[in-house]
Amino acid sequence: MSSKSSADKGRKLVAQNRKARHDYHIHDTYEAGLVLSGTEVKSLREGRANLTDAYATLDDGEVWLRQAHIPEYSHGTWTNHTARRTRKLLLNRKEITRIERDLASAGTTLIPLSIYFADSYAKVELAVASGKREYDKRQSIAERESKREAERALAARRRGE
Repeated sequence: MSSKSSADKGRKLVAQNRKARHDYHIHDTYEAGLVLSGTEVKSLREGRANLTDAYATLDDGEVWLRQAHIPEYSHGTWTNHTARRTRKLLLNRKEITRIERDLASAGTTLIPLSIYFADSYAKVELAVASGKREYDKRQSIAERESKREAERALAARRRGE
């Protein structure tokens, strides 16, 4: 048996927004297709992308990825793409209406969590999220550290220390 689950099969991670889970409460996640030009795909296959300032918007029933940085392809010519251009995201109509309904409530936003290839298609994992307050961040760090401390104590006990 392979160690990968069936959901992760054929999935190659390109970029991840690590601060997103620290800065936001994640409510729902969606997998969206990404409309790219040829040199963008080649640049992503090299593993080059950055999602730190990226966000998604919903305009006229379409979802758009903004401020995602996919650098120019190293072997590209005059046909190279613009690094921070707005890219269209592909979702089902049901998913778009659900996202629209979730974004109607105050304080929610649409953020990209990661870009990856799933069976040779470029995908973006989007999340409907609300921002964490400073005390929420401290609380989640304290919970994580206490959980880690408990696991260490259990491991030490199993070893017989």
